[in-house]
Amino acid sequence: MDNYVIKYPPYFDEIEDIENDNIDVFIEAEDGLTYTLVITTPKYLFSYMDKEGVDFIPAAPPEVIVKNLSKEVIEKAIKTYLEDDAYWLKLYFLAGKNEGLFDVKEMDKIIDVIKSKNKDIFG
Repeated sequence: MDNYVIKYPPYFDEIEDIENDNIDVFIEAEDGLTYTLVITTPKYLFSYMDKEGVDFIPAAPPEVIVKNLSKEVIEKAIKTYLEDDAYWLKLYFLAGKNEGLFDVKEMDKIIDVIKSKNKDIFG
């Protein structure tokens, strides 16, 4: 994807600790669709676990992990998500939806096909 605009939330410049937070970032694509990605730092993940008293991050849509929430770092990361016709951007975006390609019933069908192929290979 070559033509896109990255938009930051209005509170972006008010982030107190750019190494310990997360934000939503919006990528406006040339086709008119706006993709939303959650950008987070490793420190924020640890802070979340401490705050919630858990030893893991619960299952959730994927997040883009960056060292800090500077525009420079976020834009470098997003560029990698736009490679190969925005494959990873699309995957992360769709993984946050509970419909369509990632509908559980559709995923179960795909898994059944894989099981069948593995059964043929391994007996």
